Amino acid sequence: MRVWDALPAERLAPVYAMRIYGDDRRAALEFDALQAGAAELAWIVEDSELQRALWSGLSALPQRCERLTVDAQQAVITFTDATAIAAQLVVGADGANSFVRNAAGIAARERDYQHAALVANFRCEKPHRNVAYQWFQGGPVLALLPLPGEQVSIVWSLPAADAQRIAALDAEALAAEVEQASHGVLGALALASVVRSFPLRRIAARKLVAPRVALAGDAAHVIHPLAGQGLNLGLQDARVLAEIIAGREPGRDPGDYRLLRRYERRRAEPILAMDAVVAGLFALYGARGGFAGRLRNAGLNLTDRLPVLKNVLMRQAMR
Repeated sequence: MRVWDALPAERLAPVYAMRIYGDDRRAALEFDALQAGAAELAWIVEDSELQRALWSGLSALPQRCERLTVDAQQAVITFTDATAIAAQLVVGADGANSFVRNAAGIAARERDYQHAALVANFRCEKPHRNVAYQWFQGGPVLALLPLPGEQVSIVWSLPAADAQRIAALDAEALAAEVEQASHGVLGALALASVVRSFPLRRIAARKLVAPRVALAGDAAHVIHPLAGQGLNLGLQDARVLAEIIAGREPGRDPGDYRLLRRYERRRAEPILAMDAVVAGLFALYGARGGFAGRLRNAGLNLTDRLPVLKNVLMRQAMR
């Protein structure tokens, strides 16, 4: 679909380094693109720009799905205000509240984190030099992500009550809260967008496929944003599913359940591993008590001193 080419270059920001801090400021872990032998660790693009580019690559406007029926020959989706579509395979990439997942009878485990993520853009006084920052704050997690034009985007995971209080602040008071939480690393901040709040939950579909149905992205798995890997997992789902379908035997039905099981098997381990790591970090950094604090801060410092381990972590995150 050439979505990347459709994104305006002036709205893309490379990440050259990342600095992660524990609840003790002396506990730090730094990643650098040069150490990874890469031009950049990641790219930051605003969701609104990505959505616009994605929709521009589609020839039809979205319609509300009404019913999904599956038989031995095909799957049929009917809509409220459009002609029904018949296909050999339906890919449910329709988000956490997936119609396809529910219609296919695929159960999902859900857990409410009792946290919400605040997202907003700020102008910063000091240059960010394309460095991303993250602070684990004994429960809350704050990330500052570089944007073009000396702006940053924050993703701040907070207990629901704290998120509600902070989201209700005026622009100056909100900027002051973020400055304090980020230890003034980028100087004075000024709000440059509306503030949005998203409830955080963990969702895991009990299986990724059913006859003529495959799940991908948030329809299959939703994880905490503290590792910034939710979208990447979905992109990997799409890549693997496309490879499985393109590489199928001549004449093989793309909706064949045994073929789709290949996709499920290839994605099971990476999804489970990332989900376990993120859930473990959330539990570790949300734990109270002196021992837990010493353990997590020592872990950051130890990892920072092990170049081989850091390289493995960087490569995994950059996949």
